[in-house]
Amino acid sequence: MGGRHALPSQLGKLYREVAKFGLVGLSGIVVNIAVFNLVRATTDVQTVRASVIATGAAILGNYIGFRYFTYRDRVHSSRRRELTLFLLFSAIGLLIENGVLFAATYGLGLDSPLLNNFFKFVGIGVATLFRFWSYRTWIFQAAAVTTPVLAGAVHGVFTDVAHGVFEEVETLALRTVPRVRPAGQREAQPR
Repeated sequence: MGGRHALPSQLGKLYREVAKFGLVGLSGIVVNIAVFNLVRATTDVQTVRASVIATGAAILGNYIGFRYFTYRDRVHSSRRRELTLFLLFSAIGLLIENGVLFAATYGLGLDSPLLNNFFKFVGIGVATLFRFWSYRTWIFQAAAVTTPVLAGAVHGVFTDVAHGVFEEVETLALRTVPRVRPAGQREAQPR
């Protein structure tokens, strides 16, 4: 019975996690776009290189926000492992984000300040989906207690549903299926 209440609790935790991730991510987007446009306006650095510099600046700020705000309640593995994985997955996110900008700028020839910002933003969005999954799955892992609670909730819901279904099937079967008597046994005569 407790399983029914655990599932909404888990969804609430996921909602709070997504909200915190979004808040840190939004600050990272502001840093990313601001540094990108600043580098583009004040230097002769090419579009994608300016974007890589901006993404690097945002990654540094995001690590602090994720570690001490979004995922502060998560299991703390060794900082070396955590930082190594964070940088690895952030680098993959950087490639995704800047791959979109590269394809638009050099592949499609869409190179103007407005289009550069648009495709940078699209790249950030695609990379954010990857980062959310990878950070919560591999770096800032939930405590081992969370998984059994969710599994217990799902098991409780399915057990309740299955029990109800089996009761209905049994009731219907008793009403519709004639009783079978063993061979040689006669039907009892009503008195």
